[in-house]
Amino acid sequence: MAKKLPKVDVVIVGVGWAGGIIASELTKAGLNCVGLERGKSRKTEDYFMVHDELRYAMRYEMFQDLSKETISFRPNEKIRALPMRSYGSFLLGDGLGGAGVHWNGQTFRFLPYDFEIKSQTVDRYGKDKIPAGMTIQDWGITYDELEPYFDKFEKMAGISGEENPLGGKRSDKYPTPPMKVSPVMKMFADATKKMNYHPYIMPSANLSQNYKNPDGIERAACQYCGFCERFGCEYGAKADPVVTVLPVALKTGKFEIRTHSNVRRILYTGNKATGVMYIDVTTGEEIEQPADIVVLTSYVFNNARLLLMSGIGKPYEPATGKGVIGKNYAYQVEAAAAVGFFENKEFNLYAGAGSMAMTIDDFNGDNFDHTQYNFIHGASITYGQSGNRPIANNTVPPDTPGWGDAYKTASIKYANRNISVWAEGSCMPYQNHFLDLDPTYKDAFGDPLMRITFDFEDRDKQLVKFMGDKCGEILKQMGADTVVTYNEQGPYEITHYQSTHNTGGVIMGSSPDTSAVNSYLQMWDMENLFVVGASAFAHNGGYNPTGTVGALAYRAAEGIQKYSKAPGNLV
Repeated sequence: MAKKLPKVDVVIVGVGWAGGIIASELTKAGLNCVGLERGKSRKTEDYFMVHDELRYAMRYEMFQDLSKETISFRPNEKIRALPMRSYGSFLLGDGLGGAGVHWNGQTFRFLPYDFEIKSQTVDRYGKDKIPAGMTIQDWGITYDELEPYFDKFEKMAGISGEENPLGGKRSDKYPTPPMKVSPVMKMFADATKKMNYHPYIMPSANLSQNYKNPDGIERAACQYCGFCERFGCEYGAKADPVVTVLPVALKTGKFEIRTHSNVRRILYTGNKATGVMYIDVTTGEEIEQPADIVVLTSYVFNNARLLLMSGIGKPYEPATGKGVIGKNYAYQVEAAAAVGFFENKEFNLYAGAGSMAMTIDDFNGDNFDHTQYNFIHGASITYGQSGNRPIANNTVPPDTPGWGDAYKTASIKYANRNISVWAEGSCMPYQNHFLDLDPTYKDAFGDPLMRITFDFEDRDKQLVKFMGDKCGEILKQMGADTVVTYNEQGPYEITHYQSTHNTGGVIMGSSPDTSAVNSYLQMWDMENLFVVGASAFAHNGGYNPTGTVGALAYRAAEGIQKYSKAPGNLV
């Protein structure tokens, strides 16, 4: 029989960016919160002088143990799904801070177009622009409504940046100046300006200077060591929950973090959540944590999985398009890129930071006329200098032999003579892309795995062709002697790393018929249950998702505070 603990005001499931923001805001407002994190604890000291590429980047030190829990995947419903046994397409974070510890720090705001994508597309191009099976919908909130929360996230994290000339209007400038501009970044900016594009320095959670945020948290500036992605930051320069929001919540004395606590079910009576049931993975003990309010802030897959396993919300039915839990799963379209090789120029590519980059948005969102193209939305195009670490970087021209003296010679010659320009493409939802529970495979506790049904569509192939060609044109303008363009999108491969930018499954909207949560990320079907994270995205944009996740988390925190004072549906 499960051990039952005393009730708290709020129980938070997953202590990453979303969970940390919720905890910080609610405890400052006087609510008593418990955060349940299934992984281990973390602190900045864990990463002092640990630039270990083999341990962290190649052997996945910071990620979920797939032998205990994974996902299963199939490209369509005709094929049996199989479990993901080793890491490839995306990396599932594990431990305090979640993916907010091992991210690169690229912090964008989704475009105004993203939040009203269906209505704006129909208004400009007509309803026939949306192909059969594409299930885009407006998010139930506008950019202008979300803008103050973007601003709050950026000031908390100390985002370093300059205004995007093609982005949404800002109420204030970034709290810190942009990152340094490397010689190659300047080449990209000069080339794209000559092409009449609008380059800007990528907004970065790697601090450009020392910073003290509105909560009094002080952090040091980035050292450009090149160890961001898949690593924790030894300087605390990269914003992550462990060095920003969690200390604020803990300082109030109203927040308790319980690590090694794997939540398996949401408990409820009627249409009210009563708490959660979790396993202490160090002892195997089953524990019930009662709460007045339950907030799911775990990763995309686990948010949807917990709802489905708990029987909350109507599961999505791909045959009819009815139901909402598991609906509109989307990923990222990232096959479009180009590599330029230089014979007489050499660059210091070993130095960098996770979001030391230059970007253009001329082909993102609806910033260009799509009338003649068989796709909507688009991609940001970027040159980034994140630091070429020694093991995973060995780019040579495509005609180079795969071994021997010629291979070694080319490897040495081009180690600092090649640069890549890539497109981060949006991903539209389709009726046949969804999440559900696998009927065959289970985790270490006997619970069904989350099953992904997804593949790239013709729209994605058209987008990759267009964006890949644009990347190649930019590199030619930058003066590359040889340009290799990647402009073909094949079937989705779960074995090949692309990005950890999974979205959807518990999407937001203006109606319970087409969405699972409202604009405060409050469940339509259970008013004291909030589901926060990229699971709320109704499609994926042409950017990294974290900035938008942060803004939505701040809005959700505001909604939870309102609900705690006056229970009921918030919209």
